[in-house]
Amino acid sequence: MKSRHKRLALVAVGLVGLGVATTLVLRAFNSNLVFFFSPTQVAAKESPQGRSFRLGGLVEQGSLKRDDNGLTVHFVVTDTSVNIPVTFTGILPDLFREGQGVVAQGKLSPDGVFMADEVLAKHDEKYMPPEVADALEKAKDVNAQMSGTSLAKSGTEGKP
Repeated sequence: MKSRHKRLALVAVGLVGLGVATTLVLRAFNSNLVFFFSPTQVAAKESPQGRSFRLGGLVEQGSLKRDDNGLTVHFVVTDTSVNIPVTFTGILPDLFREGQGVVAQGKLSPDGVFMADEVLAKHDEKYMPPEVADALEKAKDVNAQMSGTSLAKSGTEGKP
């Protein structure tokens, strides 16, 4: 075999090895990738089915219920327009409470309940995850548009 053929074979083996390594890295990255969705997006079925994702919003006032075992908690996450029930088994963060921002990671069950594996609460009085703030702002815009169209349809817009 000529030295030119040896170099060509070495380059080919190197390229194949690089391709295999790239494929393995991209698969590992893809399996660990977790996207954020608001309750409105989950209700619109934009979230992945059978795959883990993050759900963010506010914990609805009066929705927090604890099971007798003390570890299982049920609450509702809202973006002020859509509510998604959440079930979590584990220890909640110290800052978790009703009316506060929350991000839960888990999967949506077939019956529409979000089964959380992890719950994250905001960490100070002024912080809200950017995704949660954006989702709440979009929900307010949609609510404003919906109430504007319902007033226009009823003929009461602009009347005292």
